Amino acid sequence: MSIKTILVSQPKPENDKNPYTALAEKYKLKIDFRPFIHVEGVDKSEFRSQRVDLADHTAVILTSKTAVDHYFRIAEECRFEVPISMKYFCISEAVAYYLQKYVTYRKRKIFHGKQTIVDLIDAFKKHKKEKFILPCSDILRDSIPNTLDENDINYSKVVLYRTVASDLSDLEDVSYDILVFFSPSGIESLLKNFPDFKQNKTRIAAFGPTTAKAIVDNNLRLDIHAPQPQTPSMSMAIEQYIKSEKKK
Repeated sequence: MSIKTILVSQPKPENDKNPYTALAEKYKLKIDFRPFIHVEGVDKSEFRSQRVDLADHTAVILTSKTAVDHYFRIAEECRFEVPISMKYFCISEAVAYYLQKYVTYRKRKIFHGKQTIVDLIDAFKKHKKEKFILPCSDILRDSIPNTLDENDINYSKVVLYRTVASDLSDLEDVSYDILVFFSPSGIESLLKNFPDFKQNKTRIAAFGPTTAKAIVDNNLRLDIHAPQPQTPSMSMAIEQYIKSEKKK
């Protein structure tokens, strides 16, 4: 069975200069993009039910651009004016630069790591007296609070947004040769939208170990898995699979 159609469970890239476009042209594929999940902010009453006072904190830990958006959203909704003295500890340089959407970057105390929470440990220890707030989603990775706890960081975790399944009912009569997933939440969305889903000859691709585990745990067949030493990206893994199928 040749590969002709692929559904990637992410938003469509902003321009055509991406590996999926190149893949589609090279192998004459139809590649569609459709997010299986989306983020919804918690409302003011749910935030307040968590009994976390924004004004009690002198520093904020930001693990994503989404966390930045929802921290400032809830601050505005609660009429909390974020003080100029607030310190920002960002998981990456990209997240730190994203802060410019809300604050005058050069006038703030901003620290950033390379890509993980561990990168910020030295900065945390130099500011031990700060009381940190960690705005996050309902599916925060355990590694983040575990790292903070292990290093005795004084922080409050507050859920400001949730990852929820998107409505995919319009795909009910549409089939693809490959379905591509990047998170366990994507698998949950698939099965929530289509509880009677049968994989049959549909190939399923997963990026990352937790996504792969979610596929196997739900009794689905994992056909394509990235990253691997020879295929560090999902597009490369799909191309490798197509090549191997052609040899059969």
